[in-house]
Amino acid sequence: MIRALDHLVVAVTDVLVATRTYSHLLGRAATWRGEHPILGTENALFRLDNTYIEVLAPAAGAGRWLRDWLDAAGEGPFALALATPDAGAFHAHAEARGLRPGPVQDGLGRDSDSGAFRKWRNVLLDREATHGVQLFAIEHLSPPDLLALSPPTHEDAAATVDSVDHVVIQTADAERAKALYGDALGIRLGLDRSFPQWGSRMLFFRLGHLTLEVVSRLGEEAKRAAPDRFWGVSYRVANAAAAHARLSAEGFDLTPVKAGRKPGTFVFSVNGGTHGVATLILQPSVAPRADG
Repeated sequence: MIRALDHLVVAVTDVLVATRTYSHLLGRAATWRGEHPILGTENALFRLDNTYIEVLAPAAGAGRWLRDWLDAAGEGPFALALATPDAGAFHAHAEARGLRPGPVQDGLGRDSDSGAFRKWRNVLLDREATHGVQLFAIEHLSPPDLLALSPPTHEDAAATVDSVDHVVIQTADAERAKALYGDALGIRLGLDRSFPQWGSRMLFFRLGHLTLEVVSRLGEEAKRAAPDRFWGVSYRVANAAAAHARLSAEGFDLTPVKAGRKPGTFVFSVNGGTHGVATLILQPSVAPRADG
């Protein structure tokens, strides 16, 4: 039912400000600046090699539901969209597994620059059933090339983001998360390991060409009733040092480049300025695997 992470959604108060931020962060231009007339929202999309980033804001005088969410939670990670080839079949699958899906809904977005329309069908999962993380499945009905790859805005391609390496979900109950993502949603669990030296248990679910990394703190059993949350994103670059120099010149506050936990990798963190999304930049040791 699920074949990839279609996109991730960041909720923001001002779409123009967030579009500038993410263009600088990724080193790429948005390829869709649109609106959702039915939802009362507006967005900008950044297509990467393996998924896309959506910054989503309430439209002027509309989108009260999103304004309420921003008032309560502030800007930050909002939702994960799971790609499905058949929204109706996914709905039946989710219902049978107790995920309390909403109805299959038709979606419509219009690009404000070109006037082009994109259409889709989606299924929203109940947040209680997903333990606090907003998840929905999406079946695209429009040709994929309507959303082009975001072009680099920097002359050094190695310094720009090319893809998402992993997204991070925090949980207080690893077994609960394992049942949701592995058993109910059918996403392949690649690794389940505790790391006492870091005080964490990590579940790595392989989804298309990236990883859902679910992290729980060891010894926090008393907090298992706490909701999960979509927390952060790790982006891949070809050259971490070059990306660090580019982002530093853009005015981002960064940690120094250091060796990553996986041998041969290099990483650094972006300290704020990302509209509430914990952000890591990663240079992989080898080309990312095309596993599912």
